[in-house]
Amino acid sequence: MDKPAYAKLGVAGLKERAEKALSLLEECTVCPHECRVNRFEGEAGVCRSGRRAAVSSYGPHFGEEAPLVGKGGSGTIFFSRCNLRCIFCQNFDISHEGGGREVTASELAQIMLRLQERGCHNINLVSPSHFVPQILEALVLAFERGLRLPLVYNTGGYDAPGTIELLDGVVDIYMPDLKYGDDETGRELSGAPRYFTVACAAVKMMHGQVGDLVVDDDGIAVRGLLVRHLVLPGGLAGTEKVVKFLAEEISPHTFVNIMDQYYPAYRAFAHPVLKRRITAQEYSKAVKAAVEAGLKRIYTG
Repeated sequence: MDKPAYAKLGVAGLKERAEKALSLLEECTVCPHECRVNRFEGEAGVCRSGRRAAVSSYGPHFGEEAPLVGKGGSGTIFFSRCNLRCIFCQNFDISHEGGGREVTASELAQIMLRLQERGCHNINLVSPSHFVPQILEALVLAFERGLRLPLVYNTGGYDAPGTIELLDGVVDIYMPDLKYGDDETGRELSGAPRYFTVACAAVKMMHGQVGDLVVDDDGIAVRGLLVRHLVLPGGLAGTEKVVKFLAEEISPHTFVNIMDQYYPAYRAFAHPVLKRRITAQEYSKAVKAAVEAGLKRIYTG
C-alpha cells in the first residue's frame, strides 16, 4: 500500500498545519459562515461546536461507494453537528440535535487507529468541515502512533478556501456533496449563503490538489475526487447545472455518484415539493443530464 499523503509532511509538517488550523478557532473562520466566535471559550456559532470535536459513531462501513469499501469497509467517523442546516436531513438527530459525545485529540486519534486495526481501507471523515482543526490535531498523534491509512474528506461541500488549503497534502480523497445548482436554493434549504458559489470553488481546489479519482489494482480508491449529488424532487437540486459545472470546469472524468436515496425526513414533510420521494423518471432524467454533459464516470450504485 502506498503511503498516505500526510506521511510525506511528517510529524513536523502536520503539527504546523494543526497549529494554523487551531488558531482559526479563536475567532472562528473554519467554515464559510465565518461566525467569528471564540470556540476556545465555549462560544458557539452555526455549528454549535466548541473546542473539542464531537463524534456520533464510528466503525467499518459497507454502504459507501464501491471504491471506498472493498473487503474491509470504509473506516467512517461520523462527526456530530454540522455547518449546514438542511431541512430534509436524514441524520438530523446527529447534525441538528447534536447527538454524540465530545472527544479529546488523543481519543480521536485512538478511534482512527482502531479502524485501521479492524482492516478498514481508509479513514472516512463524515461531516468534518467544522472540526478540521481538531482532526488535524488528532492526526498528528495518530500518525506518531502508526496510522498509515488514506484520509477521505466526506463533506457537505460548504468549505472555506483557507481550510481546504490547510488540507493540501493531508487529504488523499475528497468526497464533497454538490447539493444544489444555485445559491438561493442552498440558502433556503440548507441555511448556507452562496452555497453553489462556495461549493464550486471548494471542489475546484480539491480537484487541484488530488486530481481525478485513482484506484488500485483491486479497485480501491487511493487518491482523487469523488463527488456526490442527491437528486431531489421537482428538480430542486439543479442537477443540470451541477453536472455541467463538473464536466466543463472540473473534468469529464470526475467520478460522480448520482444518488436516488432521497426520502422525506426532518422538516421536509412541511415543504410542498420535498414531502415526497423522487420518481424513477426524475432519477433517469438526472442520469441522462450527466451523460449529456459529457461526464464519463457516472456511478449509480
